[in-house]
Amino acid sequence: MVTKRNSSVPRRGRPPVSRGVGMVCVAAAAAALLTGCGDDDDGGTTTDAAKTARTPTPAASPSAGNGSLTEDQAERKALIPKAKVGYQEALRTALAAVDKSKPVSVELKGPADSPKWETEVATSDGAKHTVDVDAVTGKAGQARADADQDAGDKTELADRLKKATVTPEQAAQTATDKTKGTVSSVELDDTDGGTPKWSVDVVSTENWNKTTFDIDATNRKILREHVDRD
Repeated sequence: MVTKRNSSVPRRGRPPVSRGVGMVCVAAAAAALLTGCGDDDDGGTTTDAAKTARTPTPAASPSAGNGSLTEDQAERKALIPKAKVGYQEALRTALAAVDKSKPVSVELKGPADSPKWETEVATSDGAKHTVDVDAVTGKAGQARADADQDAGDKTELADRLKKATVTPEQAAQTATDKTKGTVSSVELDDTDGGTPKWSVDVVSTENWNKTTFDIDATNRKILREHVDRD
């Protein structure tokens, strides 16, 4: 006679897991997950990956990129608009302060609350004088002779002035025809070959970059052009 197995008797092996125990395990796992994602200050342990996932990417700063200015650009922006007197008027004032002189250089200098044109002029024998001209009022200071010049320096400068048939105004016009902006410096110098040249700085009021032009002082030809974006 065959005896039937009682279905109410559990099978041997792994003990059955009750539904209640399973629910407890699920709840414990959920609690552990919440604890892991909690704030570090609450004692939870957060992995680097979790921190990265929940940390928002910072927005770009409004001052970053092309909208920002370098230190030099900011200085030009502060200084250039304060000069009510241009380089041409400053040169004329300096020439009037030293009898029978010719222009050698003119440069706008700060600080922004007291801008001035530092000009240099020289007589026919090459003797150089410095004259500061207030860039707001146009008033000239006392002319000062260059005590560092020796006889050779004077002869060299006198020769350069004789060869320079192009005026500083003509050189500046050549530069601003190429790049629009405000002339902040003009200086007479020599090329490597001994030909006189005018170096002209032009500042753009759009981006406050400075462009330097080397211009042949005998024919107004542009020898070099360099943009300073610093």
